[in-house]
Amino acid sequence: MNRREFVKGTTALSLAAALPHAAFADALFAPGIRDRYDALLCGYHDQALAPFKALHFHDGVNLTLGLPIIRTSPDHGTAFNIAGSGTANPGPTLAAIAVAARMAEARARGCTAAA
Repeated sequence: MNRREFVKGTTALSLAAALPHAAFADALFAPGIRDRYDALLCGYHDQALAPFKALHFHDGVNLTLGLPIIRTSPDHGTAFNIAGSGTANPGPTLAAIAVAARMAEARARGCTAAA
């Protein structure tokens, strides 16, 4: 069984029990815990989005994994409500571009985790 088949057929509780560093979403963002991780993998959009946005609204990056292309976006979304107003902060978009560039460099070096 490969990893994709394992995760696809696994419930959140059994996945948390099977992975060595698994934690429940309500605990992951507590001070002292969130600093232990470089990234979070959540099974559902709402498990991590609200606390992540609260902490990283201006530098959070959303990744879509498992695609044949690299796909990143600012975590806050498109900000259509301020488009054209001259008030948008380019930081989140620049952060998403930087993550995509690092992933592309890793792919070029043959890193399969970035593929």
